[in-house]
Amino acid sequence: MAYQTEPPFRHDQTARTAILLINLGTPAAPTAAAVRPYLRQFLSDPRVIEIPRPLWLPILYGAILTTRPAKSAAKYATIWGRDGSPLAVYTRNQAKLLQGYLGDRFKQPIRVDYAMRYGEPNIAARIMALKSEGCERLLVLPLYPQYAGSSTGSAMDAVYAAMQTLRNPPELRLIKHFHDHPAYIEALARRIETHWQRNRQGDHLLMSFHGVPRFTLSKGDPYHCECHKTARLLAERLGLPTTRYSVAFQSRFGRAEWLKPYTSAVLAELGKQKVGKLDVVCPGFISDCLETLEEIAIEGKADFLRHGGGDYRYIPALNAEPDAISALASVIVPHLGGWLDPNWNADADAKLSRERANRAKQMGASQ
Repeated sequence: MAYQTEPPFRHDQTARTAILLINLGTPAAPTAAAVRPYLRQFLSDPRVIEIPRPLWLPILYGAILTTRPAKSAAKYATIWGRDGSPLAVYTRNQAKLLQGYLGDRFKQPIRVDYAMRYGEPNIAARIMALKSEGCERLLVLPLYPQYAGSSTGSAMDAVYAAMQTLRNPPELRLIKHFHDHPAYIEALARRIETHWQRNRQGDHLLMSFHGVPRFTLSKGDPYHCECHKTARLLAERLGLPTTRYSVAFQSRFGRAEWLKPYTSAVLAELGKQKVGKLDVVCPGFISDCLETLEEIAIEGKADFLRHGGGDYRYIPALNAEPDAISALASVIVPHLGGWLDPNWNADADAKLSRERANRAKQMGASQ
């Protein structure tokens, strides 16, 4: 294997700690031309599609990449904002605000960046960029509260692959999940309570999680259990009895059985029951995206109303609200143990940097 050339080493540069947020990704534009390479990368991931490559690739490069990009682009167009994809905007803002939040809390500099598993910014490129800034300690947080091999596992694969190309990789830590973290549950509960304060509490709360193929559960993927634990903890925090909320799974793909009950079926049944006010939340998504804004807020509403339902209210994801940033910080900080010096001082650090540079110069180093 050929290893990448390391960034120029500076003797006067102090080793820094970096946090890399990783989200799923998004096309660069709501067009078929932009969606096609995004879908190709996404659906080529063996973590996402566990079908033998000789069987799957002809299907992918045949029917799917021929017809689906245009259909997906039309859906993206319905949610695209002036600043671009909501997922990209929220993830970028989360990194920026988290940088400020942690900067206020700790004296020692911490670098916060973000990358996408599919599309841009690329994980490997961002890790290399952080190394060039002198980051020798890296904490990675995939922004998926519940672990699934097809999401968090795939993000971990990409990080490990990037590390294998580095001659001098940084010290690495990864956060696997935070589905039951008290700060995350509290942030979700406050989001819902704020909605209730403004609009009154609905008759029923539907918690819709992204679906995965049913066979992954029997093979040991913990995703199904972690989704239900999130739902249970959130319902307990909100004081909801089991009759006042439902759990369902959305975003099916292909003909195989996925985790049930399906969100579309639950919405149809709730509509037939003539539920007057239905609140819908997606606790598996930190940021609003195509799956929440189009599939749930638009298509889901249409399904519910078509089957006789009343008022349909989608509750936005945590996005970049203060509670979201506080919750992410609460998840992150315990994993920084030993990496930050409580006695760190900027003046003392600058003095040590100068001393290192002078010693290196005396020994013949160029910088």
